Amino acid sequence: MTRDQIALVQSSFQAVQPILEPAAMMFYDRLFDLDPALRALFRGSREDQARKLAQALAVVVTSIDRPEKIRGAVEALGRRHVGYGVRDEHYETVGKALLWTLEQGLGEAFSSEVRDAWTAAYGWLAFTMQRAAAMTMVAVPA
Repeated sequence: MTRDQIALVQSSFQAVQPILEPAAMMFYDRLFDLDPALRALFRGSREDQARKLAQALAVVVTSIDRPEKIRGAVEALGRRHVGYGVRDEHYETVGKALLWTLEQGLGEAFSSEVRDAWTAAYGWLAFTMQRAAAMTMVAVPA
């Protein structure tokens, strides 16, 4: 990510923060609209899941300019998601739901530059999680 993209992600996230938990609920509504089968991967309440998502996003966005500080936590998250049944193709659906949610929350402020910045940020996050998940699956004997 470029410095400009990092700044765009962080500033746009600040604009969404006042509505972060409702936005996270919108995210899950959109995610399940895109792929209803994903509902089965979630065991807790939607509200709890939305709260966890909001907290995770806040940590990632705050530290996105120092990815080495959060890489370990992101990798651990990817490894945990293996146990939840998350597969590679789910990451694309999550990315679509995230971008849609940001567009809804930011309105006109969701410019093509902001979209590109969030796409890059989510791309790093998804890649890091998927790589850790793949290494976990290789390490687990069949």
